[in-house]
Amino acid sequence: MRLRLDTATRHAVHHTLHCLLGCGIGETLGSAIGASLGWPNIWQTVLAVVLAFAFGYGLTFRGGRRMGLSVRQARDTALRTDTVSILSMEIIDNLLEWLIPGAINATAISWLFWWSMAVSLAIAFLVTVPVNRFMMTRFSGDHGHMHHH
Repeated sequence: MRLRLDTATRHAVHHTLHCLLGCGIGETLGSAIGASLGWPNIWQTVLAVVLAFAFGYGLTFRGGRRMGLSVRQARDTALRTDTVSILSMEIIDNLLEWLIPGAINATAISWLFWWSMAVSLAIAFLVTVPVNRFMMTRFSGDHGHMHHH
């Protein structure tokens, strides 16, 4: 049996997968760098969130430039389409990283680090798809929201 999704949901899934890539890169690097430098957990989390936003925006900006958008248009598209998506994903991901026993203290060489990262990002993805779908259907007339891929 094949799951059939409406167009808005398919677009939301596509955009959320794109967001997941940027957030996953940022989260993994931030956590690994912070842990290797011996930073307290809160600063590791801050670095991971900053890098998740940077990679998320950067991937969208790059895609916009490849599509022929000006620097300003690509920047505006990234900010407009990714802010809520990345924020949603980061809140869920980091909340779970702090709640999963031992995950916040795990280092990149432990199975718990990778397992908890995968679980928290997967759940964040599932929560963020409907957020993105809502944003797309609610604001598509105003922004051409999230149709930049």
